[in-house]
Amino acid sequence: MTADLREKQTTINVQEKANLIWAIADKLVGVYKPHEYGKVILPMCVIKRFSDALQETKQAVLDKNAELDAKGIQVKDGFLKRASGWLFYNTSRFTLEKLKADPDNIGDNFRAYLQGFSDNVIDIIQKFDFDVQIKKMEENNVLYSVITEFCTAKANLHPDVVTSTDMGYIFEELVRKFSESYDEQAGAHFTARDIIYLMTDILVGEDADKLREEGISTTIYDMAMGTSQMLGCMTEKLLALDEDASIKCFGQELNEETYAIAKADMLIKGGDADNMKQGDTLSHDAFEGYQFDYIISNPPFGIEWKKEQKAVEDEYKKGDVGRFGVGLPPVSDGQQLFMLNGIAKLKDTGRMAIIQNGSPLFSGDAGSGPSNIRGYLLENDWLEAIIQLPNDMFYNTGIATYIWVVSKNKAEKHPDTVKLIDASKCYEKRRKSLGNKRNEFTKECIDLIVQAYLSAQEGVFESAGKTVERKDFDRFAFKYSKVTVERPLCDEQGKPILKKGKPQPDSNLRDTEIIPWGVDFNEYMQKNVLPYAPDAWIDEKKTKIGHEIPFTRHFYKYIPPRKSDEIFEHLVEMSKEEQKLMKELFGE
Repeated sequence: MTADLREKQTTINVQEKANLIWAIADKLVGVYKPHEYGKVILPMCVIKRFSDALQETKQAVLDKNAELDAKGIQVKDGFLKRASGWLFYNTSRFTLEKLKADPDNIGDNFRAYLQGFSDNVIDIIQKFDFDVQIKKMEENNVLYSVITEFCTAKANLHPDVVTSTDMGYIFEELVRKFSESYDEQAGAHFTARDIIYLMTDILVGEDADKLREEGISTTIYDMAMGTSQMLGCMTEKLLALDEDASIKCFGQELNEETYAIAKADMLIKGGDADNMKQGDTLSHDAFEGYQFDYIISNPPFGIEWKKEQKAVEDEYKKGDVGRFGVGLPPVSDGQQLFMLNGIAKLKDTGRMAIIQNGSPLFSGDAGSGPSNIRGYLLENDWLEAIIQLPNDMFYNTGIATYIWVVSKNKAEKHPDTVKLIDASKCYEKRRKSLGNKRNEFTKECIDLIVQAYLSAQEGVFESAGKTVERKDFDRFAFKYSKVTVERPLCDEQGKPILKKGKPQPDSNLRDTEIIPWGVDFNEYMQKNVLPYAPDAWIDEKKTKIGHEIPFTRHFYKYIPPRKSDEIFEHLVEMSKEEQKLMKELFGE
């Protein structure tokens, strides 16, 4: 099937299935509020997908289970997985279809059916806290009708009918609808696919030909995986290069429901679902000691880490042995902690694409945690590129966002150079906004940004009316010294007060100067300070090293104001228009 046909089929599947499943939610009217529908619909979709996958081998599993019981074999897991043909199974005599035959006992029989699943599926269902919803639906007489609707032919969610990619889109669409009905943030769960595909293309980048020729055996990690769509898209990209690629995915997610969806998806795809972990990445590292080839992630930003503070500070005290020994950002925003976690998880040849807002570019004074974190990347020559995205690209925020590209072995290919890429004007307007997402990347947009990224030199890149600009900088261009400039404390006669022959500083006259890295302090003082304060000096003991990346400043375009005579002519024209309108309205 060609890419165009696959895209068309995906669109049909997503629209049909999402609309159908949303229609099933009508059965919950009066029992649940619209924003609560997801408590039922999302776990039912997961259960139905498992059920459809197991349908063809259901009898084989029942027969094998009976055979093992007859032989007194207790450890049956491996046998039953082989019988089912999947990494999961169900030993209950029920199927969703058979549950319809006994409406009076639908609740008990449904629970028995769910308990028949293998432990890995039961764990997923428990994360949804679904028994509470079963009881609620049972008490309000809607459980039978919901199950009946999920048994229709149109509700077929078999992996052969609805691919993992399509199912990901369906979950996105459903969560968006549930969130919009309560004005919640769907974007807290999902990153739009167009952004993810740009990130995957950037990560593979210049190594695509090498990977295609040599074959792929790799690991991918997402530290805030949501429903694991980033892992899925990265896997798609690598399989497109090598259909026999060996890929292992690892992810951690705080939200229990989205974690459950991610684990279910991994089971369906035949991957190792044990590599999907639930918990707080900052306070409970589920992959301590692990390192990965690729990291792709969109961690939360603008979110405080107060509840994780003790665990994070304990990790900080470990120094180089811990993940956060470099420094800590303000408690009000933990996104740079995810950056440090990612760096710690990269192999020496690893590459990471991580989304951040504007704050990590410049927040924090010299010597502060945020500045030191930037310095950690720059001093080690790991920061490869920063790409500014257009505004209004995410479901839940319209602010400026950036993709940071980090490579542990960057110095081998691009030593000392950091690429700043302004892609803020490269987008298409959506016909209909999705929350705050009013803009999107087309394939042409992604190709142009990747072209700018891969080019041998900086410049302005144009295609079909879109522009992307890249500027290259030496990594030390973002480093500076913050020096303390003192002036003497004087007596009543205006003479400097000396102590051991040295003038004493006047704290009221104390000032600071930012001196670019590599500039001689004496030369700087001679040119910028001493002409205005000839008695000033630098207290070098107070000097601090800082790092800042003034992205916006480097791409600022000065637009000169209009000339006064042009403005006057315009005002005259406006006055004439006003007089004309007044005559039309009120006559002479």
